[in-house]
Amino acid sequence: MFRYTKIAIVTTVLAAAGAMAYAAKSMENDATTITQAKISMIQAITAAEQHASGKAARAEYEHTKAGWVYDVEVVSGAKVFDVRVDADKGTVISSAEDTGDRDDDQDRQD
Repeated sequence: MFRYTKIAIVTTVLAAAGAMAYAAKSMENDATTITQAKISMIQAITAAEQHASGKAARAEYEHTKAGWVYDVEVVSGAKVFDVRVDADKGTVISSAEDTGDRDDDQDRQD
């Protein structure tokens, strides 16, 4: 019985190590892709702030079905807007009022 426990522990450790290596590689690749964007995050934030007439509270660079975009959360008065800016053109792709605290989980589903 001790032998099966040992095998289970080794298998778990190997699986965890593989998952961590994959996650590290994936994060590294995502982080380096921002260097290939034609506009900077500062330019995307400026475009989003002008579009929503407010100030940026958060900005992320993320991959969507349409390609790489900047997802900028802009506060305008008492309203919060989620503004997506094309990473190649610098144009606003979409803007929607954030009616609840949808945060990242809901944003990724859009």
